[in-house]
Amino acid sequence: MSTEQEHSKLIERIVEAENSQDADQVAALVAEDYRSETPIHPERNFTGREQVRQNWQAVFENTSDFNAELLRWTVNGDTLWTEWHLTGTQTDGTELDMRGVGIWGVEDGLLQWGRIYMEPVTETGDVTWEEFYTADENSEREL
Repeated sequence: MSTEQEHSKLIERIVEAENSQDADQVAALVAEDYRSETPIHPERNFTGREQVRQNWQAVFENTSDFNAELLRWTVNGDTLWTEWHLTGTQTDGTELDMRGVGIWGVEDGLLQWGRIYMEPVTETGDVTWEEFYTADENSEREL
């Protein structure tokens, strides 16, 4: 089986585990010493399969209709690049709407490390890119 075929099966298992809301199944897809980095929010970095399980358990408990949509993915050697759209309704009634990219290192059929770039979708009103980036730094703008 080719690397791309192996990665394809792994990504199918990830989507299935997340959409089944099965934290144990998600955790079973990562190495015991899995390392997660969130470069935009380094305080969210962590290590370990058990932490993966706890994190996903919290997501599933707080978002009963959680849905993970894999938009695109590709393989570069042992690296899996993915683009996601995550949605659902949280227990406080707010809508979960996140989009982003996950880059994972794969070895022996498991995720060994991840770099996660996932953010909530926000409304910026009628502000264009030009207006946003040229706005006076003292002006208030809604992101």
